[in-house]
Order: sequence, then C-alpha cells, then structure tokens
Amino acid sequence: MQILGMGNEIIECLRVARMIERHGERFLCRVFTAQEIAYCQRRHQASQHFSAHWAAKEAVLAALGSKPPEGFRWQEIEIRSDSSTDRHVLLHGSLQELVEKRKIVEWKLSLAHCRSHATALVLALGENRTA
Repeated sequence: MQILGMGNEIIECLRVARMIERHGERFLCRVFTAQEIAYCQRRHQASQHFSAHWAAKEAVLAALGSKPPEGFRWQEIEIRSDSSTDRHVLLHGSLQELVEKRKIVEWKLSLAHCRSHATALVLALGENRTA
C-alpha cells in the first residue's frame, strides 16, 4: 500500500463554538451526521469534539486533492469514533465515487484537540498505481 493523499487541518475551537451558539441545530445538521452529533454531544467540551470532526472533514478533502464535486454536502464525510482511539472515515455519495476512481482503499486518521484548537491528519492509502 502507498500513500495516495494526505491532508492536515487545524481549527479554532472558539470559532466552532460561536457557530454552534449562533446557528444551533441548523449548523450542526448541515455539517455533521446524526451519529457525529450524538457522539460529540455526549462528550465533555462538545465544541472541541465538533471542531476535531470538522478538521477531519477538511483534511479528508485535502487528502483527496481536489475541489469537492458539485452538490457536495458536508455529511458526505462522516467521522466515526468507536472509542477514544478508534476512528474511521466513511464517505458517501459523490465522494465515495471519487474515492473508488482514485483507488483509495483505506484511511488513517489522527485527531487531537485542546481548549483553543483542534487538528486532524488524514492519510489516503491505496494500491500502487500502474500506468
């Protein structure tokens, strides 16, 4: 397997907290899936977890190396957090088609956050490309 793409993003947690405060459920439902919302809301300092998930979504787009397809919605990128260390990237819709075209078969994801910032690093892995 080789690295086909890499993305890194850092987000200010205060910015996300203000967006949640200002726009509430409308913002959350536009950016996050129901499962992501439930996961983050169960956590202490939920806005830090939302920030980390948003950073991961941005990092996935960077790892894909192209602008999102027309009609893209943020919920097409889903970050599943099964435990504090076991996280997965799931793609839906037009992004899943792009992943298949690029022959990406696995994602590696690292998230971190503190009071002020959240960061994500994403690697897109796939088989060796041959001409």
